Amino acid sequence: MDGNDTVFGSGGSARSPVQQRSRERRAKILDAARELISERGSDRLRMNELAQAAAVSMGSLYQYFPEKSAVIYALAEAFNLESRRCIAEAFADVRTLESLRRAFKDLFETYYALARAEPVVRDIWAGMQADRALADLQVAENRAMGGLLAEAALRVRPDLDPNRLAIDGFAIWELGEAAVRLAVSVPAPEGDRVVELYTEMVLRVLDNLLGGR
Repeated sequence: MDGNDTVFGSGGSARSPVQQRSRERRAKILDAARELISERGSDRLRMNELAQAAAVSMGSLYQYFPEKSAVIYALAEAFNLESRRCIAEAFADVRTLESLRRAFKDLFETYYALARAEPVVRDIWAGMQADRALADLQVAENRAMGGLLAEAALRVRPDLDPNRLAIDGFAIWELGEAAVRLAVSVPAPEGDRVVELYTEMVLRVLDNLLGGR
């Protein structure tokens, strides 16, 4: 549920300024949560400390996020939204196998660098182990991002089965997330090699799938 739904009733155009203030307050809370998680991890995030950091009352905080898991879920949604935007942008001009290979390689290297630099991403993954809603969100997101890969692949080879490509794209993204989770849990030299190997394997799959007529 979007935070706006928790604080608004029905009304006419007079709702707009209130909605804007609500969106700003919600964003401020999430920014504060991201900062606290970066400092100490999600396990040590406390709602009273979050309210203090965001300069909101506990009552206001609970209107938007009734529990800590809702904060993590909202951060995951925001991260996924930005990831999907970047992927769509990267694949928008793909028309050839070479451009698809280059776009995928660049995207995955960027994703890995972000995961290494951003503690919130790692906390989202950790939370997936105990939170079914968060796990379901991530599977759905990997399916959507795999769909973007499949759409790009279809522009390269419009004669291929779109349903098969959708499954392949989903699998590639789901396995890619697992590869990055492993890569960020080990020292950088090992992690770098994990990502390099995974990328090489996917590029070979793309070559085999899209290279011939």
